[in-house]
Amino acid sequence: MTLKKLLLATTAVAMLAGIAAPAMAQTTLRLVSKDLLSTNPDDVKEIEAIEAALKAQGVDVDIQTIDLPSGTSAYGEALGVMLLSGDIPDIIYFQGGDQKMADQGILEDLTAHIEGSEHVKAALWPHNVDRLANYPYLLYIYPPRAPQPVIRQDWLEKLGLEAPKTVEEYEALFQAIHDADLDGDGTAGNTLGLTGFGNTGELDSIFNQAFGVTGTWMKNADGQWVNARVTDAEKAKIEFYARLAEKGLFDKEYVTNTFDVKEDKFYTGKAGVVFGSSPEVIDIYAGKMRQAHPGEDISLTLLPIPSGPGGQGLAAVDVSKESRGWAISSLSEHKEEAFKVLDFMASKEGQDIDRMGFEGTQYTKDASGAVTFTDAISTWYARFFNAANWTPPTPLLSATAQEALDTIKANFVADNAFVWPAEYAADVDATEQVYRSWVAKFVTGEAGIDQWDAFVAEYNAAGGERMAEHARTVLGE
Repeated sequence: MTLKKLLLATTAVAMLAGIAAPAMAQTTLRLVSKDLLSTNPDDVKEIEAIEAALKAQGVDVDIQTIDLPSGTSAYGEALGVMLLSGDIPDIIYFQGGDQKMADQGILEDLTAHIEGSEHVKAALWPHNVDRLANYPYLLYIYPPRAPQPVIRQDWLEKLGLEAPKTVEEYEALFQAIHDADLDGDGTAGNTLGLTGFGNTGELDSIFNQAFGVTGTWMKNADGQWVNARVTDAEKAKIEFYARLAEKGLFDKEYVTNTFDVKEDKFYTGKAGVVFGSSPEVIDIYAGKMRQAHPGEDISLTLLPIPSGPGGQGLAAVDVSKESRGWAISSLSEHKEEAFKVLDFMASKEGQDIDRMGFEGTQYTKDASGAVTFTDAISTWYARFFNAANWTPPTPLLSATAQEALDTIKANFVADNAFVWPAEYAADVDATEQVYRSWVAKFVTGEAGIDQWDAFVAEYNAAGGERMAEHARTVLGE
């Protein structure tokens, strides 16, 4: 029996036993998200503002937030335990782990809700439309995540270099950062050109296309689809990363760095370039950099997408499904009200709350109604959406962050990745582990690029070949 059937059967038994919820004047909606907690005053204030705005529109809801750990992995684990125990909130934010719930029938198909929506449909970004068509259970209205590199403007000026436009110029920039005494401590040759955390996914965002890694699946010399990770283009890219690390230009500790360690190395001058995962994050980095250096006039500059042997552009965007986002329980007795909350958050009024914060704290208004953002806006973040059709009353992003957003808009290319059937889950996990492990060994020097064939063999044996055979049936000739 599926989890959904078990829960429905339990509900039916309870009703037959005469157990029924008391009638209420308002609808209670239970919501869980790692970015909304009952212990955070800003979160509570936003929820109260949402409730008040909806009530003014004739939708009386009491949104009860459920507190779970806010760390990504801890949140995912705690959410999974809660859902599998049969405790299914009305509105659920997923950051992984959603597909097995969708397979169990626990998540609502949002297609009809979105089609009949007042605001959501118009707020979608192009990749959202593609992802919802492929997987209609998660709603995440944000520009695609496309990490882009930034550097302190004063450091770039001290180096006397133009912003790099090619792969070779990027390497030269990293070398110049490494060799100079930019932090003024009297010691040259001890600054990393670039740092990162976890894996090399951030770097891939701007270097994939430059090395000819055009998508998840590429055709080999025989005209057959293979995973891009086993291609010569990928090999050339990883060889580039390894060379940077060998020369002390890329942080070999990236595997063990957490995101806050990565950021700290940037703020403290141990690394010259860092990737921001979104335009908003780039502005957060700029704010934290200024906090770390009070009294200094520091701004960040966006570095351009490099051209290389394979071309130029941001990495192709996976449109097979959202990797995170908002879902509604298919078991909820208040699905319409739950969607009205999400629909409101995609409206201008909802976006004004979610994106701008609150008058008197994150912004002020003069007698004419003109909005001026305060310093507090630098640490404010949207809890729900970043609607494609919302425009702030005054520029919300810095010129640097706006440039990053414009770059994302101008470089959207859909990937050819697809959702894997459940029987391939073990293969997907195993090949991911093999790939990340070997990349780390290549970058840190534990393995040489001459061992590439050994990596490919292990990758294919771990499920890569089986996955490629399935991909060929999906992608065709």
